[in-house]
Amino acid sequence: MNPRPGIELANLSDVGCERTQNEDNLCYAEPESAEAFQKRGRLIAVADGMGGHQGGQVASRLAVDTVWEVFLNGPDHEPVDTLVEAYQSAHARIQDFAQEHPELIGMGTTCTAAIVRDDRLFYGHVGDSRLYLLRRDTITQITRDHSYVQAMVDKGTITPEEAKTHPQRNVLTSALGASSAVEADFAEVSSSLEDGDILLLCTDGLHGLVSDAEFVAVSRENQPREACRKLVDTAKARGGYDNITVQIVRITKNSN
Repeated sequence: MNPRPGIELANLSDVGCERTQNEDNLCYAEPESAEAFQKRGRLIAVADGMGGHQGGQVASRLAVDTVWEVFLNGPDHEPVDTLVEAYQSAHARIQDFAQEHPELIGMGTTCTAAIVRDDRLFYGHVGDSRLYLLRRDTITQITRDHSYVQAMVDKGTITPEEAKTHPQRNVLTSALGASSAVEADFAEVSSSLEDGDILLLCTDGLHGLVSDAEFVAVSRENQPREACRKLVDTAKARGGYDNITVQIVRITKNSN
């Protein structure tokens, strides 16, 4: 869909160089009516599924579809409350689907979702997909990975540099659908967005192969569509060992 004025949006998802199917999913959504748009804002989300027998593909699609549905059709909650409800619903929906299809038991997915409303940023997050905020020449990782290596970094067992190449860097400690309960993070306080800010959401197939400095340079020097293509091409040139998904949102004036 073409978004309302206030942002420039582009996204791209690629199977990568080694996988045979794409287990990533993404969505962008905004209400059709102006009144609903004022109340709900915009939704941007990415998800990276896991599980054999197409389980990852199913899990990520269920997550994205559920977040999309709750955002557009659920009660008029505050953005974070909407995301909490959406994640709880997605978690239950994935688990229910797996119970109905035993070959998919154990499937799960990351999910990183941002809501932009009234020039404010709200987010929900589980897993190791990421949300970044680029402002001028700086980049801030808004989300914190739910992963085994991040836990070791937090404890001081390994350094952030060692985490980038650790053999267990893809082991998650939390994912939608993967266990009886899910630990997710939600923005307790919204962040103010400025004209020219860039939101970048991506799966680990991208951030595992492209540096923060490259995110800044490519996103600043190119329009969102071309930036998405260049970032994906860079990841593929470095092996593309996983599916690769990115969404870029550039905030422009009158972002509502």
